[in-house]
Amino acid sequence: MSTEKNPVAEFNAYRSRMNDNILAEKNKIVNRIFNLDTNAFMPGALDVKTKELLGLVASTVLRCDDCVKYHLESCHDNGVTREEIMETLSIGTLIGGTIVIPHLRRAHEYWDALEKHKQ
Repeated sequence: MSTEKNPVAEFNAYRSRMNDNILAEKNKIVNRIFNLDTNAFMPGALDVKTKELLGLVASTVLRCDDCVKYHLESCHDNGVTREEIMETLSIGTLIGGTIVIPHLRRAHEYWDALEKHKQ
């Protein structure tokens, strides 16, 4: 049995468990925010891939590692290539400035994990 950690599975398990706990509180405002977030990334005038790339840039600039991971995984699931991810992260780093570089490192590491663990 492998003792290698799977950061993708760990992140998704934590996120799912905590989202379930939060939504179980039945707070109308929080539930509506979650619903709005889900609906915002549905196909519309922009396709899902484009919306996820926009979400990735915004999350990078805002330095939200959980958000970056979420959008990286959604990008991966929607067929975004490594080259597209790296170019998108470069735009986020340019706009966000050098303070974003630690988040860029973690984003790069998580993309590698996605490629390794989500075939």
